[in-house]
Amino acid sequence: MPLLEWPAALLVEMAGQLTATAGDAPLAGLRAAGVLERVAARVGREAAGALCDEGMSAEPVATALGTTCSKALVLLLTSHDR
Repeated sequence: MPLLEWPAALLVEMAGQLTATAGDAPLAGLRAAGVLERVAARVGREAAGALCDEGMSAEPVATALGTTCSKALVLLLTSHDR
């Protein structure tokens, strides 16, 4: 499943800014990367939880994400920790 246009553009912009920050101020870049990882993990758990709430199984998730059923199942199962 492709990203929507606006989040894809935002991620490209953010990647550029984080790369520049890491070059100019490595500690600030590292801190920003850590914050981004935590935000991404939280959003991923929430999205996976919504899929679980809808009764989505691992197979269509794996197909949509281009991954294996076992990896998709792990994503869905970790959403229960939200």
